[in-house]
Amino acid sequence: MRPSVKRMRLAADASCLVAEALRVRGRRLIAHPALDLFVAADAWSETEHELRRRVALLVERGYLAAAPADQLIVDALAAAAAHIIRIPPDVYAHWLDEAFWRIPRDPRDAPTVALALALDCGIWTTDHDFFGCGVPVWTTETLLHYLEVHIA
Repeated sequence: MRPSVKRMRLAADASCLVAEALRVRGRRLIAHPALDLFVAADAWSETEHELRRRVALLVERGYLAAAPADQLIVDALAAAAAHIIRIPPDVYAHWLDEAFWRIPRDPRDAPTVALALALDCGIWTTDHDFFGCGVPVWTTETLLHYLEVHIA
């Protein structure tokens, strides 16, 4: 018998969102009914920018034609917008100073740490800069495994 599991609340890192929103598997994960995903406003801006940049690179390198690329951007942004709650800076601003010293290697990641601190939740990322910041960190593979094992 599997133990009952409460909903998981995670602050999503932009790089992880971009990577997974471009995959069918990732869009299913983003929409998983047991997940409450949040993104800092700053990280959402980075997500939109990087998503478009990565798709443009796929087109430029000949891996994807223009029409499917446009649809991929639409699908990725729609999945994220439908299932990820964007949090305005005033919610996590109080935690930014602490977040900056917790993650000194990349100050652009501080809003995600501040959001996790403000919401008292973990972080979904594959960026090793987050490891050791004092907040629980979930990689995509660990998250997928956990959901598979603990959610019926």
